[in-house]
This record gives sequence, C-alpha cells and structure tokens, in this order.
Amino acid sequence: MSNAYDHNAAILVAVDCTILGFGDGKLKLLLFKRRVEPFKGQWSLIGSFVKPKEGVLEAATRVLKDYTGLQNVFLEELSYFGNPDRDPGGRVITLAHYALMRIGEQDEQLVEKYNAQWFEVDKLPDLVLDHRRIVEKALEKLRRKARYRPIGFELLPQKFTIPQLKSLYDAIHQKNLDRRNFRKKILSMDIIEKLDEKDKTGSKKGAFLYQFNREKYDALVARGVNFEL
Repeated sequence: MSNAYDHNAAILVAVDCTILGFGDGKLKLLLFKRRVEPFKGQWSLIGSFVKPKEGVLEAATRVLKDYTGLQNVFLEELSYFGNPDRDPGGRVITLAHYALMRIGEQDEQLVEKYNAQWFEVDKLPDLVLDHRRIVEKALEKLRRKARYRPIGFELLPQKFTIPQLKSLYDAIHQKNLDRRNFRKKILSMDIIEKLDEKDKTGSKKGAFLYQFNREKYDALVARGVNFEL
C-alpha cells in the first residue's frame, strides 16, 4: 500500500557552522577547503549532512567537535537556508548554526587535518554556495545578541583587560565605542571582577586583568537589566 512518502523526492538535510573567534583585535571566522565536489578545494563553512538517527543540534555539535576538538562552547541555531537551487549537487536544506570559541583552544592537529584557517570577517575569501549569506546572517545575530547579553565573553580568554573587552565589542559592532563611556558602563554592571594581576604585553605599566562573573550576570538578567553598551 503506497503512502504520501512514496511520491516525494528525497531531500538532504545538512548543518553548516559559522565558527567565530577573536584574536589580534579582530573578529575571525574558521573556514576549511571543501573536500568534495561540487566546488572541491574552495573555501567553505564547516558542515556535514545530518545522519539518519541524529538530531540537528547533535549533528552541529558533532561537526564542531570533529573539526576543532571542542565540545562545551557556545553553539546556537541560526536559521535554515533552503532555496531549491542553492546546491548544484542536489536538493539540500541546511540548518545553519553559529559557534563562539576562544582562538587557541582548538585542536591544532584537527584544524590542520581539515586544512582549516582563520580569516578576519572583513577580509573573507570567496565562499561556496550561499555560505557568504550564512556568515552575514550570523554576524547580524551576534550584533543583536550582544546588545542584551554579554555574549562577547565567550570569545575572550578567561582573564582579560578592559581594553581587550572594548576591542572585542568594537569588532562586533564595527564601530569605535567611546572608551570612557564603555569603561564606566561595564564597571557599573558589576559583572566583571578585577584581579591582582596585570597584562604587561602592551606596556611596562600594564593593565589590570579581569574575569567575568556569570552568577552576577544571571542575577541581572533575572531583574531584567539590559546589557546594551
């Protein structure tokens, strides 16, 4: 006995991950050279087809671990991309995700294995398929989200200076935030703690290091405080 499933063509489901990091004062994207046709050898987001017995988030988590060796990092669904002609290889709908990670924590052997490379987001090479649009969508969401939660801390080392934090938010928002106002606002929120350590890589005097206090941040969220800088 036939059913509705018998009369419809198979459609493949994929996940593509926009992996963002922060280094040298720049927001960066991890790309790899595609290993299969079409567009073999060209720069691509990191992705995979979803396996038959695998959930979508499970697939995205697997991709992230396979390519970077990391698991417990910020990973969130972004959107779906399903234009019929988006992939000349077949009818493929991709469920895009974006991840935030600290550059330097990834497994370098895995990164080399997949010919992966970090690129500044404003200096990206040509990307396959509609991956440029996926990246643009991820950056748009990052900027929106950074307005109401301290998502940027996912990109910084555990210990950081206020100038480093400002540099990150300058990169996220693509504008030079006022230094004094930024410092005043971030300290008034009481979500970062000053340490008895200094970063002296920039000068002999150095700058004090801070660390993020998630418990205090969660308390602010519960009170409905806006994080917008």
